[in-house]
Amino acid sequence: MSEVVAGLHSVTVHIRDVPRAQRFYTEVLGLRALLSDERAGRLVFALPNSTTLLTMHVQGPGEGGREPGTVSGIVFHHPDPAAACREIARRGGAITLQPTTVESALGSFVRAAFADPDGNEFLLSNRTD
Repeated sequence: MSEVVAGLHSVTVHIRDVPRAQRFYTEVLGLRALLSDERAGRLVFALPNSTTLLTMHVQGPGEGGREPGTVSGIVFHHPDPAAACREIARRGGAITLQPTTVESALGSFVRAAFADPDGNEFLLSNRTD
């Protein structure tokens, strides 16, 4: 059977305000902007150690998808989520779930969550499996 999914190109998040989002993703998370077009309402960021892009744009009238501030379930990796959360908070980011150890059938890992200025929530984990 041939594959119907050959990889992950990008993850897109709807935002309300391009300059505010750009400040958060560059200054708080430290991501490198590849494209910033306020007139078109678009941003594209490189994710460290990945070819997957994090893209975002202002949701147009009648456009499908999740409303700004309703994204969750995207998981970023960091070997020390507690340290990453302390740095995100120091830079002005909102931690929505303090680092917590999770026990699973495959072992334990730490997870936490933070939100962007629109309220889109992202998980942070040291899980490797």
